[in-house]
Amino acid sequence: MGFLNPHTLSLLVIGLAISSCTSDNECDTVCPAGTFQLLDCTCIDEFDPNDSIESIDIQGEISSDQTWTTGNIYILNDRVTVVDGATLTIEPGVIVKGVGGTGADASALVIARGSQINALGTADNPIVFTSTADGIEPGENVGTLNPDINGLWGGLIVLGSAPISASNDSGDVSEVQIDGIPTSDPNGLYGGDDPDDSSGVISYVSIRHGGTNIGEGNEINGLTLGGVGAGTTIEFVEVLGNQDDGIEIFGGTVSLTNALVWNCGDDSMDTDQAWNGTVDNFIILTPTGGSAFELDGPEGSLSQGPGQFTNGTVFAGSNIDHLADWDDSTNCGIQNIYFFGIEADYDASAGFETWGGDGTGVSGAFQFSAEGGFDSETLVGAAPMGEVTEVETLMNAVGADVSVFGWTVAAQSGTLATLGL
Repeated sequence: MGFLNPHTLSLLVIGLAISSCTSDNECDTVCPAGTFQLLDCTCIDEFDPNDSIESIDIQGEISSDQTWTTGNIYILNDRVTVVDGATLTIEPGVIVKGVGGTGADASALVIARGSQINALGTADNPIVFTSTADGIEPGENVGTLNPDINGLWGGLIVLGSAPISASNDSGDVSEVQIDGIPTSDPNGLYGGDDPDDSSGVISYVSIRHGGTNIGEGNEINGLTLGGVGAGTTIEFVEVLGNQDDGIEIFGGTVSLTNALVWNCGDDSMDTDQAWNGTVDNFIILTPTGGSAFELDGPEGSLSQGPGQFTNGTVFAGSNIDHLADWDDSTNCGIQNIYFFGIEADYDASAGFETWGGDGTGVSGAFQFSAEGGFDSETLVGAAPMGEVTEVETLMNAVGADVSVFGWTVAAQSGTLATLGL
């Protein structure tokens, strides 16, 4: 890792928050309401369907095995659900685009309990989920939309039969309905009694510009995992420009490796309902709201865990709410994390307000870099003495192995290099 001058870092925080037509030049114009600005600074109408590119329309339920093949664009025209007993295979380089819409008209891909997704991208040919407003074509990775554009479609929702800790008015329950799917649709249920349940494989997948509003104050996450079991493989995942959380895990026993979350409007990584798994080697970049981590406790009496985040690098930016927002009863821990991009005018209350949840997770071994004379003692807050130490910018000994993220748009657009990663 190289050293990044603190003055350069302060300018970078500002630059990442605005639209730009290249990594070096800002756009001179602001697009009218209802349009979106591309990386070349031109404005397009909302939800341009890329009519010049041949695509395959998908809608409704997928009830038998289906394969989406390399070289094609697939359009989600509504909430597309892979139902119990069916497997959806997505080959390397496939581009999936969701149409615009809110509420019941929101587009999303749902992998229901009992079904599987085998999304098998590669480093050279990742699978891309994005909006129809994105002009990306087969064979490309970096799309045409600016990285801060969000809320244009729904997201990817995976549901399984692993245990969750949930409750309702009648007490503890083993299954609940995922946010964003009407209660009239049984395909929205998740949770069960199989910790080794498998929902398939998600590998080298980038999810972009999602999180459309589906109800009053209720948006879809980039990647939602509800009751997903340990038999599921999730690795090399990127979530970019989502209006709500980047990755949210509702219970279950699934683990993730090599995940990157960038420019999300709420929490970058969020856990609920006594998730019992690991997220190992990850990067969080410039949240535009919410916290880097929101770690909530169980909603019922089921005790399982801990959930554990290890080996992460977090660029805080200027709009983050908290570095880590712990629920006192959470079973989750975070360890070996490097925080940087913390500016002099950063709200000190956004550090570590509480510490460690219920104590079953392991938390600590944090390093941070605070630019411009920030009050680092206030930032540490509730952290135990010795668990959080200050280092020179990018002179960290803990954090993510950045070398595995070269396939992401965050790397290929030059953002990681600009940050010094």
